[in-house]
Amino acid sequence: MKYGIFAVLIAAMAAGSLRAHHSTTAVFDMGKKIQVTGTLNRVEWINPHISIYVDAKGEHGGNDAWHFEGSPPAWFRRVGVNKNDIAKFQGQTITVDGVRAKDGTLYGYLQKITFADGSSLETVAAGQIPEK
Repeated sequence: MKYGIFAVLIAAMAAGSLRAHHSTTAVFDMGKKIQVTGTLNRVEWINPHISIYVDAKGEHGGNDAWHFEGSPPAWFRRVGVNKNDIAKFQGQTITVDGVRAKDGTLYGYLQKITFADGSSLETVAAGQIPEK
């Protein structure tokens, strides 16, 4: 009995942390829209979310290294986008629209990428299907 209660408590705590991890509103300020233009440095195509890294000119003239998290790789595959569709623009200038992390760091949630050739990719919150 003692171990059963302990197991239930552990499961309840784990469920809460998983829900918090997958909640964009827990980490990002959905009202704080940002637009960052810079060089696409790296693309990570791993679960639970893709990440892109952008080197941009900072407010004080230095370089800012931005990290943007996006929807899961499965979402991108469903809409016909693979890692190479984004990674082929590494070293080129892109513009990222998104929302900033609540803690004010150089971390954001990816909503749209505009590539050097003028094409763009709009994303939505993880698990949502874009409207047509």
